[in-house]
Amino acid sequence: MKPLLGLCQHRRVNPFNRATAIARLKEESFDTIVIGAGMTGAGVALDASQRGLKTALIEAADIASGTSSKSSKMVHGGLRYLQQREFRLVYENLRERQRLLKNAPHLVRILPFLIPLFGKNGAVSKAVTKGYASALRLYDLTGGWRIGRRYQKVTKAQALGHLPTLNVERLVAGFLYFDARGDDARIAMTIARTAADAFYAAVANYVRATGFTYADNGEVNGVQVRDEITGESWTVATRSVVNATGVWVEEVTELGAHKSETVVTPAKGVHVSVPKHRLPADVAAVLAVPGDRRSIFVVPFEEAEFTFIGTTDTPFDGDINNPLCTPEDITYLLNAVNASTSSNLTTADITGVWAGLRPLLAPRDGKKVSERTSDLSRRHSVTVTKDRMIHVTGGKWTTYREMAEDTVTELLVQLQQSGFVGTINLRLFGAPRRGEPMPVVEGVDKHLFERFGTARKHITDMIEANPSLAEVAIEGLPYLKAEFIYSARDEMAVTLTDLLARRTRAHIQDARATLRAAASIAALVGPTMGWDAAQQDKEVASYRQLVELEFSAAGLTI
Repeated sequence: MKPLLGLCQHRRVNPFNRATAIARLKEESFDTIVIGAGMTGAGVALDASQRGLKTALIEAADIASGTSSKSSKMVHGGLRYLQQREFRLVYENLRERQRLLKNAPHLVRILPFLIPLFGKNGAVSKAVTKGYASALRLYDLTGGWRIGRRYQKVTKAQALGHLPTLNVERLVAGFLYFDARGDDARIAMTIARTAADAFYAAVANYVRATGFTYADNGEVNGVQVRDEITGESWTVATRSVVNATGVWVEEVTELGAHKSETVVTPAKGVHVSVPKHRLPADVAAVLAVPGDRRSIFVVPFEEAEFTFIGTTDTPFDGDINNPLCTPEDITYLLNAVNASTSSNLTTADITGVWAGLRPLLAPRDGKKVSERTSDLSRRHSVTVTKDRMIHVTGGKWTTYREMAEDTVTELLVQLQQSGFVGTINLRLFGAPRRGEPMPVVEGVDKHLFERFGTARKHITDMIEANPSLAEVAIEGLPYLKAEFIYSARDEMAVTLTDLLARRTRAHIQDARATLRAAASIAALVGPTMGWDAAQQDKEVASYRQLVELEFSAAGLTI
């Protein structure tokens, strides 16, 4: 199916609108309803609507509010999966990495990775050097080379040029290889927006699935939903349902008549942010964890003067709605960094934290599951229950498009329909049209392009009409006042936290500075959001509660 109106960024009517979508959910029936607007669910909605299915996408909270906003922000093949002999997984990851670089060039960019080599007396083990070289060569052969850069060995001085606080006495040399980066929450939101903008999918956040209705033959024919903002409930008629809720997949399955064969083992991943002057880096770095068989990443945020560290990979048996960073998680990450650098980071350096849950696949047949979640598969699963509900989970966000393609292919089988897969070369909302050169941008225009693409014109128009909107909204962070108004108006933000934690990444970069600015931002967007003074106060209080909860659990002070 060709885009109904193309990826037109400048229409007066914005199909990516919650009120419009809810009105449609009350009045229309659909070919499929996708539950869960993370990376996978948004991808399924885009693929299904592109293949001609009348599609709705609903999310109980905000778009990408779960795992899809809490990753390591890397679009990569997964070098470490080669150690697990997951060659096909790495190949698929690298292939999809290239497609994202091509289809969302405004949101995904190449990122070099440094592997420092440490040794004694200025020498490193030949076996270690050979092992890394072999792995990186295999990574390139598996598909890494498609990025246009091959791995290279770098000198001690070159390694220090990239990460100056590396342990000078132990550092001998390093390797540099190339992957990509992207803002996970913004990419997920953009995928959902593309489905709405180009193929008229009805996309609504804060709409919870509470149950299902069934035809006489036992097949699902409706989804019972509740608007989490107004409390209103109703039933939406549909021919099929896709459960793309990640770690909530079994919870949603239990609302239905049949259990899925999919078993998810949640694994918690924690990241922390520190000021860039405390851990300066102009590339990502891979640092070994002493006493563990894992590595962590040190990654510079692109514009904000912060560096983030992550991730942990531990079993999780707590409340899946509220994973939190603990003091033990922080100790693990800081010890790993301090073992390889002279930064001597402490908890006082931490400015932001985030914890997410990976939906890893585990066997239901009673086989022993590894106690190390890092050993569990990152592959995805698509299953169909007897009520003709499709469940997709597992995988990595880099391969969201492939997961969506597999899911919709199965969906079309169930619906006895056909449809051409067109997402392989489908540009996402805001991307320059195919054949158009990437614009040469710098300064504020570069910042806006790398977040909004061609849609940045809406923001520059605001600034032209009111130059004060070009001011930054949060001290020490790059986000302009106009961006918050645009996101409030056109990017389906419902709460202040949506704006601070997902439409921008201010919350995870510097939560304290963001909290200090929260009241002024609430007042700034209040007229657009329809908030009076009392509601603005509630929004600020809600955000403060989030910061206090996360920092308190981590043993940090505000």
